[in-house]
Amino acid sequence: MKVAVLKGGRSLERGVSLRSGARVEDALDRLGHEVLAIDVGSDLVKRLVAERPDVAFVAMHGVGGEDGTVQELLEILDIPFTGPSAAACARCMDKVQAKDAIDEAGLPTPHWFAFNQTAFHEFGAADALGRLEETLGFPLVVKPSRGGSSLGVKFARSPGEVPQALVSAFSYDDRILLERFVDGRELAVSILGDEPLPVVEAILLEGDRYDFEARYEIGRTRFACPAELSAEEERAVTEAALATYRALGCTGFARIDLILGEEGPWLLEANAIPGLTDTSLLPQAAEAAGLSFEQLVERILDLALTPQGVS
Repeated sequence: MKVAVLKGGRSLERGVSLRSGARVEDALDRLGHEVLAIDVGSDLVKRLVAERPDVAFVAMHGVGGEDGTVQELLEILDIPFTGPSAAACARCMDKVQAKDAIDEAGLPTPHWFAFNQTAFHEFGAADALGRLEETLGFPLVVKPSRGGSSLGVKFARSPGEVPQALVSAFSYDDRILLERFVDGRELAVSILGDEPLPVVEAILLEGDRYDFEARYEIGRTRFACPAELSAEEERAVTEAALATYRALGCTGFARIDLILGEEGPWLLEANAIPGLTDTSLLPQAAEAAGLSFEQLVERILDLALTPQGVS
């Protein structure tokens, strides 16, 4: 089978995408497939039309690959592709849209407010910050609405730290959200098809507990898979993740990030095209479930070629 591996692009997550794509290509080659490696650029459509692959393996992260853009083109060209649909990817990529869908489904997500740069610079949204801060409390989390790998995400421990956090978030997107901080264990549930894989926990080893960058610096974060959870906790977490996956319209595979607090799970966001590098969470969860990386890649392909992603 001819498989086009779409990777790279121009997003800020290009480097991770290239690593994901290279690893997928190696696995596909070992599985005996014909691999068409494409570093996505302006000639994408021409190359796909000329080569006409049987399926596209989307290994792109961030804007262009994870927001439904490349998926829309693949739908137009009638080329099956891995991961969620264009509409589901767009919904997952935009944290405000995702939280709206989660909230409408009756699932617990930390309280939040959102506004764009026009509201901030032209309509005086800054004058409403005091009310937002009073409602959300401190510390609070400031995030760009679109983006991955925690880019632009900052904690503000006090009102004095909010302006700089806003500047950081606005440097990544023209729409941001302020979210109530929920204390608890940081968990991720990868879903393959319609089945949850073992839960992964991110455990900060050193540094500021509020420092998101610690997740991506070697030696500062340990990932435990499967996470040490009671049967009741595991059931609550996986059920919440599955409900979120379905509420967002995901098929194929995705990763749901959440916090397990004293009151139970709190849903944060969904990653429609999670990383596939040797340190990424989805491959770790698959390995804990007894799947080699080659088996994971083959399963993802099978799901892409199954109508509606239903196995």
